[in-house]
Amino acid sequence: MASPTPTDAATHTGRRLAHTTAPASFAALREATAGLQPPFAVVDLGALRANAEQMTRRSGGKPIRLASKSLRCRPLVDDILGLPGFSGILAFTLPEALWLAGHHDDVLVGYPSADPDALRRLAHDDTLAARVTLMVDCVEHLDLIASAVGPDGPPLRICLDLDASLRLLGGRLHLGMRRSPVHSAHQARDLARAVLARPRFRLVGVMSYEGQIAGVGDNQPGPALARSAVRLMQRLSARELRERRAAAVRAVRTVAPLEFVNGGGTGSLESTSDEPAVTELGAGSGLYAPGLFDHYRRFRPLPAAYFVLPVVRRPAPGHVTVLGGGWVASGAPGADRLPTPVWPTGLRFLPSEGAGEVQTPLTGEAADRLRLGDRVWFRHAKAGELCERVDRLHLVEGDRIVDVVPTYRGEGHAFL
Repeated sequence: MASPTPTDAATHTGRRLAHTTAPASFAALREATAGLQPPFAVVDLGALRANAEQMTRRSGGKPIRLASKSLRCRPLVDDILGLPGFSGILAFTLPEALWLAGHHDDVLVGYPSADPDALRRLAHDDTLAARVTLMVDCVEHLDLIASAVGPDGPPLRICLDLDASLRLLGGRLHLGMRRSPVHSAHQARDLARAVLARPRFRLVGVMSYEGQIAGVGDNQPGPALARSAVRLMQRLSARELRERRAAAVRAVRTVAPLEFVNGGGTGSLESTSDEPAVTELGAGSGLYAPGLFDHYRRFRPLPAAYFVLPVVRRPAPGHVTVLGGGWVASGAPGADRLPTPVWPTGLRFLPSEGAGEVQTPLTGEAADRLRLGDRVWFRHAKAGELCERVDRLHLVEGDRIVDVVPTYRGEGHAFL
């Protein structure tokens, strides 16, 4: 079956997801992609749409700002933003944000930037300055931006990053990401005042990401005691953050009005949306539903993104080797960062080799049924990182490839 011609990424209107309904079965996915030469990547549009609808239900009516790092495909970003419940982009670098702002008018950079060229480009373009919001968490960030952009030009939109980690025992025990030095309400208020002391800066938002809740599954395999500890930590953290985030937002609003307060992540949409101080949520990974999202009690997304590798060796009974496969996710090294072989069922990595740079050996009861050239389907452990390995995604609906769209890499961009 011939693949469709790749679509021009600048012409999307969100049409692909408008009428997509049922997720595809593995038989349908295999039939749709039978004519492709692996390695290749596939997105099941039915599963993607179902995950988007689940996320909006869980958000309690608050808009979801789409985390672009979780998709890294501009056509799919456009499509998701055409669905009810999604509004605005949470970008991961300033150059990426400037690129996306050519077609979108609300792009929040979720992380601070120290890129003077990108800052100067932003600062000397009225349209970009009105569409892109910068993230800061210290006075040093403000000084760096001011030094790069100079005193003249359009006002620059600024958002404060409030640390969402749980700190116990006077700060000696830190649970969560080490993301921002701004932890207390008075620290947030002081930084807000520092923003307003610089004539070109306009304070518009506060953001905080509770990774210890949103990014840690509460139903991981392993000892029951470990699961109980995670659940207890998350309950304590959610309760503490609800009060502290509200206090910080009140403190900042004594200094300047705010357009938005962003919080949450795919794994905490319900609890974060219930906070009155939060006006919008940030999420995206639940759309592809990678392996790290298999272990949550609160929700169960449908796997929507896969990559496919060919069998190239049969080195011993009960073993096969596929080409490539070392598509390991970022984060603390561990087995949970490896991709998951999902079809044929019953395959697993060799502990001594794992997922390899050029070849990956697999073992299991399905291995002896595989022949050279057969395909093995995998899921990445994280969401958008898959797209750093491929230049296009094959979009499947039912048993057909309905489109082929470029990833960031396919459009010639490697922002990180």
